[in-house]
Amino acid sequence: MFPFLSVTHDSSSLLSEEQFVCSVCLDVLADPVSTPCGHNFCRTCLTQYWDNTPRCLCPLCKETFTRRPELKINTTLREVKITEKEIADSIEVFTALMCAIERSQAELLQVMEEKQKAAERQAEGLIKDLEQEITDLKRRDTELEQLSHTEDHIHLLQMYPALSSPPHTKNWTDISTDTDVNMESVKRALSQLQKTLNEKTLELKRIQQYSVDVTLDPDTAHTYLILSDDGKQVSFGDTNQILLANPKRFDKHITVLGTEGFSSGRFYYEVQVKGKTEWDVGVARESVNRKGEFTLSPQDGCWTVVLRKGNEYKACDLPSLSLTLKQKPQTVGVFVDYEEGLVSFYDVQARSHIYSFTGQSFTEKLYPYFSPSKNDGGKNSPPLIISHIYKTE
Repeated sequence: MFPFLSVTHDSSSLLSEEQFVCSVCLDVLADPVSTPCGHNFCRTCLTQYWDNTPRCLCPLCKETFTRRPELKINTTLREVKITEKEIADSIEVFTALMCAIERSQAELLQVMEEKQKAAERQAEGLIKDLEQEITDLKRRDTELEQLSHTEDHIHLLQMYPALSSPPHTKNWTDISTDTDVNMESVKRALSQLQKTLNEKTLELKRIQQYSVDVTLDPDTAHTYLILSDDGKQVSFGDTNQILLANPKRFDKHITVLGTEGFSSGRFYYEVQVKGKTEWDVGVARESVNRKGEFTLSPQDGCWTVVLRKGNEYKACDLPSLSLTLKQKPQTVGVFVDYEEGLVSFYDVQARSHIYSFTGQSFTEKLYPYFSPSKNDGGKNSPPLIISHIYKTE
């Protein structure tokens, strides 16, 4: 049972498992004794065996002894037997200890898993709270932006306390307030809003002084485009019109240019894009490719901002640049400073800047550029409209 045990008896030897088993009772030796032939038995087993046999012989190898040997306890085996018991006890203790450790590990793992789940639940709750707060802040930012454009001061005073108090904080109905302090805060906020409003108004008024009267050139319009009689509106038609061939006409891009080109100075125009899901607006140089494909990029002679898929705004450079706008423009203003190499785009109603191409080099005429894009099953059917300049008083 324990082949790994070794003891010393006169000389070193390895005790096998069989040396611990009595061949009579087939159990572990009890009070082990040895015969002259070298076999080991329980003292009681060997004594009873000899008492019940006519000859005195070894129960295992059958060697006969002339006279009955005197039995003495095999001290080596007895010591090993004691050691065996100690080992068995140690193994039992070790086993119990390992079981306890395994139970502790299982309990610890369960506790860790519970803590992990609790932490995950807490994190999910915090994330939801944070997402809600971000949503609230975005809503409040939009409301403040809209509020900055109002001239109704009474409405502004009514709205200010709700918009100036932070969301998800104290119950303000239970807190007494100092009216003088609140009015001072309102005055400061109104002053800042007025300053911002004035700055935006001055910038837009400065640009609008360069406004020009733009009409659409039917000789450049793609055959699917329908122009209004006054040359101020363009939309996509359902059929390909049969028109006279014209070297100025676009045959691949659904595009139309303005009638007049500009080769110096500054000019500005506005186009209504309300209700559309796709459009292109900007300027193009006179030599832009009319017959075949080209990219909407300065390299191919186009400086444009476009809308795609209803909410994807891009400045068409190489590579194109995605734009993040606070609100959906209803009217887009286009300003060009020829000598400065500048093309800028504005959200007219919001009085905000959208994007600018800077450091460009213009060497030929620039024309207002328009594309209403396809109808997309009626989703993009409204026309592009060259609007009267929205004056800010």
